[in-house]
Amino acid sequence: MILRELQEFILNNHRVFLAEMELHFHINRDALRQMLNKLIKKGRVRKLLTPEKCHYCTCCNTNTMEFYEWAEQN
Repeated sequence: MILRELQEFILNNHRVFLAEMELHFHINRDALRQMLNKLIKKGRVRKLLTPEKCHYCTCCNTNTMEFYEWAEQN
């Protein structure tokens, strides 16, 4: 997979979960994070802050919750 495919996936979906990208591209999280960091440095993607827990959830592992979104280009 190349950065362009990852970039297009995020652009088309606007806001994505790291696990969703992992399933879609069949690539491990660490490799995805490296690619995402390149896109973040270019200003195309931003990592969203992860809440301590979902609205009423008590079972989420926040260490595995990572959300990314497309950063609008002006």
